[in-house]
Amino acid sequence: MMESVIKIGDVNIFISGENNYSERPVIIFLHESLGCTELWRDFPAKLAEKTKCNILVYDRQGHGRSDPFISDKRKNDYMEDEANTLNELMQECQIKNAILYGHSDGGTIALLAASKYPSKISGVITEAAHVFVEEVTLEGIRKAVETFHSTDLKKKLMKYHGDKTESVFYAWADKWLSDEFRNWNIEHMLPDIQCPVLVIQGEHDEYGSIKQIDAIVNQVSGPAFKYIIPYTGHTPHKKIAEEVLKRSAEFINNLK
Repeated sequence: MMESVIKIGDVNIFISGENNYSERPVIIFLHESLGCTELWRDFPAKLAEKTKCNILVYDRQGHGRSDPFISDKRKNDYMEDEANTLNELMQECQIKNAILYGHSDGGTIALLAASKYPSKISGVITEAAHVFVEEVTLEGIRKAVETFHSTDLKKKLMKYHGDKTESVFYAWADKWLSDEFRNWNIEHMLPDIQCPVLVIQGEHDEYGSIKQIDAIVNQVSGPAFKYIIPYTGHTPHKKIAEEVLKRSAEFINNLK
């Protein structure tokens, strides 16, 4: 895939993509809270092949090969800020017809972007997205903090985030576990989503319950499709990639 760095405001953002199909939409992939472009592996390219769509994958600020965070503390509405950054990225890359595929935090950002910029987005696929805080989410993050301290997780993440690893991890964990974030909720923005939405979640997601998927499906204004995957956790696109690719391609190929 072609790689580049673009400037959004004062921040250098790493992007990667393929533009093989003229007059076709661009699928933009939004990674999870500890993710980056490289961690998608070949999933984007495979979905491009199945849908004959172009693709763009990028590292949000603080992640992967993009610039580090400026501040150690995140605002409560950091994901809405990221939705605004995505809009600027689409402007910079001259993308007028996007399909968003977001995992975890990336899924939430995709929903926020579709709510705020509906004319630019023709479809959304979320995987393990959150629209409010649950105790199961907090418990999963507490376990992740223990794992970060007691295993080689930090070393594994350093392969992708380098010296930004601790800031990436604690920006996520500290914000979600803070008292000030406990009442975070974006359900009021869901009715502004007009485009079709495919909502994917593993039945045994360690970071969220089926209440998340129901809230999204029941409150968006456009067509919404629920895909709950049995015996699967937080990352279905890695654990059962072929099934997720098949369902995602069917959804995209049915978009008008």
